[in-house]
Amino acid sequence: MADVNRGNRPLSPHLSIYRPQLTSMTSILTRITGNAMLIAALLIVWWFLAAATSQAYFDTVNGFVTSWFGDLILFFSVLGLWYHTLAGVRHLIWDNGYALDIPTAEKLGWACIGGAVVLTILTVLIV
Repeated sequence: MADVNRGNRPLSPHLSIYRPQLTSMTSILTRITGNAMLIAALLIVWWFLAAATSQAYFDTVNGFVTSWFGDLILFFSVLGLWYHTLAGVRHLIWDNGYALDIPTAEKLGWACIGGAVVLTILTVLIV
């Protein structure tokens, strides 16, 4: 049975008053990009399966993958891949006990975001 008299204990902060930190947002983004890469991998597998099935089916799937929408999906997949990779390196740094103070952790968060954008643009330009 719940205690009716809570005393002066504070309630948990509600989402409407909680200010998310950069480190929590980058952690959530790491999870999102990990799941998004699974969807991109399934798209590539679909493309390979179509190539192994028939020319007509491959032409259909290839038309989708190389369309503007497919290019957009692959662009964001590359962005997610670079971000997820850099966030993994950040976690390796943290696992070794370095850069755990908040200012440095926030700098690493911005480095992951900025580095992912720069590396994605370089990848698109080179490839």
